[in-house]
Amino acid sequence: MTTPITIVGAGLGGLVLARVLHVHGIPVTVYEAEASAAARTQGGLLDIHPWNGQPALEAAGLIEKFRGLVLPGRESYRVLDQVGTVLLDRPDDGTGERPEVSRGELRQLLLDSLPDGIVRWGRKVSGVQALGDGRHELRFTDGATVPTSVLIGADGAWSRIRPLLSDATPEYVGVTSVEYFMFDGDTRHRATAEAVGAGSLFALAPGKGFLVYRERGGTLHTYVQIKAPRGWLAGTDDGAAVSTRIVAEFDGWAPELTALITDSDTAPVIRPLHTLPAGHRWARVPGVTLIGDAAHLAPPNGEGANTAMQDGAELGRAIAAHPDDVEAALAQYEQAMFPRVAAEAGGEDIYDLMLGDDAPHSWIAMMSADAPPAPSRSGK
Repeated sequence: MTTPITIVGAGLGGLVLARVLHVHGIPVTVYEAEASAAARTQGGLLDIHPWNGQPALEAAGLIEKFRGLVLPGRESYRVLDQVGTVLLDRPDDGTGERPEVSRGELRQLLLDSLPDGIVRWGRKVSGVQALGDGRHELRFTDGATVPTSVLIGADGAWSRIRPLLSDATPEYVGVTSVEYFMFDGDTRHRATAEAVGAGSLFALAPGKGFLVYRERGGTLHTYVQIKAPRGWLAGTDDGAAVSTRIVAEFDGWAPELTALITDSDTAPVIRPLHTLPAGHRWARVPGVTLIGDAAHLAPPNGEGANTAMQDGAELGRAIAAHPDDVEAALAQYEQAMFPRVAAEAGGEDIYDLMLGDDAPHSWIAMMSADAPPAPSRSGK
């Protein structure tokens, strides 16, 4: 009989893994800390790549439904300087290979593809301990416990499962992202919507900038990016005070850009960016492994969500290929995942290009060379 699989975390990687296992008839349960699928906003747009994200959705049997979520025209992008001058404007000519979709809509597609009961909501893991022979016991914040035979940590940057495998902890990278939304931008915030254009906007200068994405229904989703020391907003205890401090960093910038902060329809959400050590890996531990940010957290670089889905698909296929020897499947997955992720992590630091001393010209040079055009949104 196939060993049941336990997944902690109902993000994109965990859900792709659950879906691939379900397609192959392998019993699986996903434990998720959030109370429901609607508990919080699920990030912004994601560009889904043909070399990792799209094949993962094919493995999940969802590629056609995915195409129905694609937002046309969103592969266009432009770069502005701080006074609003357009320095680069690339329209979406329909030839792009990385279609943009809403993270929340993609997550809901994956949830809808699973039978009721596979995802157990409101089950926040407080700890985990080894029971021997590759088995583990999950402890939840409500005091309940669950034994597992095969445990997959898909629980993100601050994974509760990672300590079973590794002593590594995320480190702050020196950049803080602050998230805002404007709704009905084309009618309520016209000047700003016109500045953003049809797809993505990068308004950059050394040490700071705006990344803005046009979502469905005229929503403008902003990430204000600032190079700053850890805890630089400590002691700022409400949204208005946070925004006052942040907008002061953009004194003299074009008003249609600073309006992304001052006229936001939502309170700011502060997201310090973290990373695990480059080349993070671990020795094989029976009965457990990691996928996505739990395994290889990095600052948003355009690959995070795609790589997490690829992890889920490849692990799911490995388990399906070895239903009577899951340990062999976990080893096969890790042996392929470690070098794959290390190769993806090579190249220049995307934040040095966006926010370095030569910004925005360093970013324009990279974009003009047809390199990947945009980091994933908030947590990839």
